[in-house]
Amino acid sequence: MSGRPNIAVICPPDEETDHLHLYEKILGDIADIHFLSGAQPQEREEVLAKSDVVVSASCAPSEISPSEIALLKPGGLLQLLYSGADNVPFDLVPENVMIASNAGVFAVPIAEHVLAMVLCLLKRIVPRYEELKKGVFDRKQQNRILRGKTCGILGFGGNGRAIARIMRSAGVKVIAINRSGKTGEPVDEIWDNSRLDDLLRLSDVLVLTTPLTESTRGLIGDRELSLMPSDAILVNVARGAVVDQGALYSHLVSHPGFCAAIDTWWSEPDAHGQFRLEFPFFGLPNFLGSPHVADNVPGTMSLAVTSALENVRGYLEGGKLKGLLDRTDYQ
Repeated sequence: MSGRPNIAVICPPDEETDHLHLYEKILGDIADIHFLSGAQPQEREEVLAKSDVVVSASCAPSEISPSEIALLKPGGLLQLLYSGADNVPFDLVPENVMIASNAGVFAVPIAEHVLAMVLCLLKRIVPRYEELKKGVFDRKQQNRILRGKTCGILGFGGNGRAIARIMRSAGVKVIAINRSGKTGEPVDEIWDNSRLDDLLRLSDVLVLTTPLTESTRGLIGDRELSLMPSDAILVNVARGAVVDQGALYSHLVSHPGFCAAIDTWWSEPDAHGQFRLEFPFFGLPNFLGSPHVADNVPGTMSLAVTSALENVRGYLEGGKLKGLLDRTDYQ
C-alpha cells in the first residue's frame, strides 16, 4: 500500500481514553489512526471507506452498522479485540476483506476460572456453604479429588492449551481435540474431530473452548451427554449455543451426580439484550454459573488491545497475520 495506511478504531469512549497511548505507541509511527467513538455518521462513513484496517471489539451491531460494514475497503483487514467471532455478520462483510480474531489473549485467567469452577463442584463448596448458613455442620459427606482424573478439552486453541497446562499441573490426564489432531503442546493424547465420542466417554471433566461456528452450534446435545460418565463435570467457557440448553437441563435433573459449570450463556445482555434462561438451572444443586467473567481481571483489555495492535502492525509490515478466520466456518 502506498503512503501511510489509515486505521479506524471503533470502541466506547472510556476504552478509547484508557488505551489511546497503546494505539499511538504501537501504530502511531507507521499509520494514521482515526477514533470514531464521537464522530458523526458522515465522518464515520468517510473514514471507514478509506481505512486499510478497522479495529473493533467484536463487530457487534452496537459498534458498527450493516451499512457501515458494506463500506469496508476492498483488500483491507477487520481486526477484532476479542477472541470470539460469532457477532461478526460474515454475510455483510465484503468478500475480499480479511477478518482476524484475537484468539487466546485471555487464556490464563480463563484457565484459572475453569480450574476454580471444577474444584468448586468437586468439593461441593457452594452446597456445603449453604448448609453451614443454616447451621448444618455435616462432616460425613466425602470430597472428590481431581488428581488422577481425565480432562477432555474440546477446542485446542490458546484457551485450550492454557487449560491443559493448569490441569496437568494438578495431576490430571489431558486429552484434547482439534481439527488436525496434532499439537506441540505436551498433552497425553491429541485427536481430531472424528474422535469426539471417545473423548466424551473418557472425560471426567469436559471443557468446551471451541468457537461457535455452524458446525459447533448445538454440538453437545442429548446423545453426546449420554456418552459421558454419570459423575462427569461439563464446563463451558466457549459459547452458550455450543450446548443444547434443554438437553443439558434434562441431563442434570436425571443424573444428579453429573455437574455443569457455565460462564458463557445462551442469552446475555451484551449480545442479546438480556440474560434469560429457558430452564430453571439455578434450582439445581449440581449446577454452577458465573456471569461471563472468566476473562475479566485487571489489565486484560490492555493486554487484548496490545495483542491485536501488534497483529495489525505485523500485517502492515508484511508479516504473518495471526488469527485469520475462515468465513466458511461461520456461514
